[in-house]
Amino acid sequence: FHCPDFTINVKYTRFANGEEKAEIIDPVRGLNVYIIHDVSNMAPIKVAGLEEPQAISVNDHLMFLFTTINALTNAGAASITLVLPTYPYARQHKKASREALTAAMFARFCEELGVNRIITLDIHSREIENAFSKCRLENVHGSDQTLIALSRIIDLSDPDIVVVSPDTGAVNRNKFYAQALHRPLAMLYKERDYSQVSTSAKNTNIKSINLLGDVKGKIVLMADDMIATGGTMIIAMKELMARGAKKVIVMVSLPFFNGGAIENFDQAYKEGSFYRIIGTNGVYQGKELLEKEWFIQADVTELFARVISRLHHGRAISPLLDNRKFIQKLVDTTQSNPSLSAEDA
Repeated sequence: FHCPDFTINVKYTRFANGEEKAEIIDPVRGLNVYIIHDVSNMAPIKVAGLEEPQAISVNDHLMFLFTTINALTNAGAASITLVLPTYPYARQHKKASREALTAAMFARFCEELGVNRIITLDIHSREIENAFSKCRLENVHGSDQTLIALSRIIDLSDPDIVVVSPDTGAVNRNKFYAQALHRPLAMLYKERDYSQVSTSAKNTNIKSINLLGDVKGKIVLMADDMIATGGTMIIAMKELMARGAKKVIVMVSLPFFNGGAIENFDQAYKEGSFYRIIGTNGVYQGKELLEKEWFIQADVTELFARVISRLHHGRAISPLLDNRKFIQKLVDTTQSNPSLSAEDA
C-alpha cells in the first residue's frame, strides 16, 4: 500500500539585512494548499542564511507566512487555506484610544494576498470574524479533547465540581463548560488601577479580587483561551485556594507560557496554589513544560485533520465546530459508568 506524500517543500531564506523570502520547491498549480503554521513557535528553527537554528519572533513568522502565500499564488495554487492554531495579534482587536486594530489588519493582509480560508483554535474574540469580507474564518474548539484529558484526573460526575470564570471576559467560555458538566458557575471579578500599567506577571495593576459564588471544599475548574505570562491566572488560583477550594484545575487552549511563566507556575504549584493545568498542543512546547508534573497536554491534531479532510471533500464541518453533542455524550457516558475511559466514551 502506497501512502502519498502530501507535503510541499518550501525553502526559507533570511538575508543579512533581515529581509525574508519563501521559495516553493514542488509544483502546486491547480492544488488546494493548506499552510500549517504555528506563528507563536519560539523554538529554534533552521533557515537558510542563518548559521545556526534560531528562535524567531511572531513578526518574522508572519513575514515568512506572507511570502509563502504570495509564492503559492504566483505558482498557480487553486486555493490557499491557513491553519493557524494561534491567530496572530488576536488580543489587539479593540482600541481604547489611538491604537492599531492589528487583528483586523492581519485579516485584510490575508484577503489581499488571496487567502480563501483560515482555520484557528479558540480565537480570543469572535469579533475578529467581522474584519473579513471574502475570506472565511473557521474557529474550532478544543473543549472535547480538553474534557477527555480532564476525565483522566477527576470524576466528571463529582458533585463538588464548580466552574469559575477567571474574569468577566471569560464568562461565556466557562458558562459553556458549566452547562456541559451540569455544574454551577462562579466568577472572579478583578478591580484594576488603570493609572498603572502591568509590566510583568508579578507586577500587575490588579488591586483586589471579588468572588461571585462559593468554592469552599470544591474542585474548581477554570477555562481561558490562553496563558501568556500567567500573572493574573496565578493571582486567581491563589485567591480561590485562600477561599477554601479543594483543588484548582485550569484548562487553556493556547498555553504560551511566555517569559518566566513556567518558573512562576512551578513556584505556585510548590506552594499548593493549583493542581493541574491542561493545555492543547496547538502551541509548540518543549520538554521544559511537558515534563512538569502539573501540566497535561491535550492533543488537537486529529481535530484539525478532520476539519481539513471535511473541507477538502466538501463535507459539513459544523459538527466539529459545535461539539456540544460530543461533550454531552462524553459526560453522560462517564457519569453513568465512571470506570469507562474517556476514549471508550
